[in-house]
Amino acid sequence: MQLALIIDEKRFKKTILLFFATFLVYLAGYFPDFVEKWYARGFYPLFAGLLRFCFGWLPFSVGDLFYFMLGCWLLVLLMGWFRSVRKNGFSAAGIHILLGKLFRFACTAYLVFYLFWGLNYNRLGIAHQLSASRTTYSKTEITQLTRDLIGQANACRRELKDTLLPEPDIQGIFRKAEENYRLLAPAFPFLQYHYPSVKPSLYNAIADYVGFTGYYAPLTGEAQVRTDLPRVMLPFITCHEIAHQLGYASESEASFVGYLAATASQDPYFRYSAYLDLLGYAQGQEFLLYARENSYKDYESVLAGHRKLLDSLVIKDRKAIREFFLQRQNQVAPVSSDLYDQFLKWNKQLAGINSYDEVISWLIAYKKKYGSI
Repeated sequence: MQLALIIDEKRFKKTILLFFATFLVYLAGYFPDFVEKWYARGFYPLFAGLLRFCFGWLPFSVGDLFYFMLGCWLLVLLMGWFRSVRKNGFSAAGIHILLGKLFRFACTAYLVFYLFWGLNYNRLGIAHQLSASRTTYSKTEITQLTRDLIGQANACRRELKDTLLPEPDIQGIFRKAEENYRLLAPAFPFLQYHYPSVKPSLYNAIADYVGFTGYYAPLTGEAQVRTDLPRVMLPFITCHEIAHQLGYASESEASFVGYLAATASQDPYFRYSAYLDLLGYAQGQEFLLYARENSYKDYESVLAGHRKLLDSLVIKDRKAIREFFLQRQNQVAPVSSDLYDQFLKWNKQLAGINSYDEVISWLIAYKKKYGSI
């Protein structure tokens, strides 16, 4: 009995300490100036650089292996609990112990995630660094932006010349993305990228069900890219995931930083990848803005104008990408998207899964400040 009381007291103290630490980290999120100065520009770059230094040289994703082992461990624990319940039945003490374990696990997972990377959701971010902020935009502005993106995509596609798009080596794409960030560093010192660590995802087979094109592993500092996609998508996705490595947790900010990196390239293939991706977002936002004002006839006229502007090869490439995803539609992906939507909203991206589209307001703000995209 005495030993049981000592063990319970230790568990209670551990639980209180974990809860207090979790609460402090949660509270820090309400002070973005503090997070920006001491975490995003202080602790995180050094810590993330150390992780990339430790794991980046390995040819496979350590983070993916860790997720697999964690899943197996949780499955074994769950099976052990079911066996225990089946053998001994339910008891108040057993439920109390289980709830305590779950609570401590949740607190530990929260602390690890937010200390390793997640606090970047609460930083001041690119708006502070560029002295610019996202603003609302008019139908005229989004229409002009769409036309600008069409013009850039057309120009890049003509530089590629061949009817069929090239299929560059995947590792070559990763290296060139890293090089693009080095090209950006003189103009944007806060985008310096040391100790590269970009890996092909080991989970391509389930990507259609989970709904990812790339992701960041906070525990190892690795960026993972889905490599079975149409090859032209990979340059921009890689630049986007490297932005996450640099501490831009917001999806719209990561896409904007990825755009800066991809379009800084001398390679038209990289620039084309970015403009193709952003063109889709721009047209989606354009439709929503016209629809919100019930301007469907005006939108049909604008859309017809866009079609006339698009190069035939750009149309062909976009159709190939669209067909790739249409062939892989399933009933599980929407559920995964809904879960990720809630995760993003929990982390103060109020638009949820639609926060990816908010990169368009960054592009318009950037165009206003610098005169072009």
